[in-house]
Amino acid sequence: MAKLREDIRSLTGPEKAASLLLSLPEEQATRIFAMLSEDEIREISQTMANLGTVGSGVVENLCVEFSETMSSAGSLTGSFDSTERLLAKVLDKSQVDNIMEEIRGPAGRTMWDKLNNVSESVLANYLKNEYPQTVAVVLSKVKPDHASRVLSVLPEHFAIEVIGRMLKIEHVQKEILFDVEKTLRNEFMSNLAKTNRKDSHEFMAEIFNNLDRSTENRFIGALEQTNKESADRIRALMFTFEDLIKLDSSGVQTLLRNVEKDKLGLSLKGASEAIRTLFLGNMSERAAKILKEDMDSMGPVRVKDVEASQIAIVQVAKDLASRNEILLSSNSADDDLVY
Repeated sequence: MAKLREDIRSLTGPEKAASLLLSLPEEQATRIFAMLSEDEIREISQTMANLGTVGSGVVENLCVEFSETMSSAGSLTGSFDSTERLLAKVLDKSQVDNIMEEIRGPAGRTMWDKLNNVSESVLANYLKNEYPQTVAVVLSKVKPDHASRVLSVLPEHFAIEVIGRMLKIEHVQKEILFDVEKTLRNEFMSNLAKTNRKDSHEFMAEIFNNLDRSTENRFIGALEQTNKESADRIRALMFTFEDLIKLDSSGVQTLLRNVEKDKLGLSLKGASEAIRTLFLGNMSERAAKILKEDMDSMGPVRVKDVEASQIAIVQVAKDLASRNEILLSSNSADDDLVY
């Protein structure tokens, strides 16, 4: 819900400027925008998009404060649409898109924030083909812990050169920083988005993985009647709790360290003997004994509770696989999937 501003003292300088610009007719506001620098436009645009509603009394006080007459301003609301509309009148489309992309997110994140969420191996694979100075600029803008992980997977001789360049960085010119951001956005992030776009069957398999067993069987059965090829492909792409049997001992032990013990016991209550043996066999004798006792003390359990716990553990396994901590194999005998 948008916040209502009713006290002029609660407004910062950029918020006052954004409020006044929003209260003006667009033609007049665009003339003012045209006189601002790009950095000023970015700051005010970000403020506008998150401004919320400004009461009419505050608008009137702003007019007095800035010695302007605005007889019909009333209340106003800053939004993404109004901000984008104003920007489009003074900047070209690519600049508007870049600014709005930073404002909209996710959560208004900048390019550097987004890079923090890119796998270090993926980012390093891209950066190793860039000039060391460029890589130094990029790593100086991301979080230190992420920069350290990226450095650790770069070729050692290259990483050493990048470290040397980073030590010498004092101030990066605005134009150079803008060019690096533009290149990352246009070449790296756009290609990454295309690469990460899931096949429709893979996406549907993930949805089916989160259905309870009876609903899953009902949907797959209905799909088989109309499109058996798609049904077979989805089934091959799905990863179930029983597929954890393909984990090696190291993978099972990693998974055990990351799952909730109560969910593990509940999951194994409804699992095959082979899965039970796999998990219990990778635990200490004492831990296995305690888990067995916990399972026995549960008594009868509802099928949907068992399935919910199994889905939760499969999700933990997928998260670990996405960080290359374990390797998951699909139902298909020919294909390996890493989630």
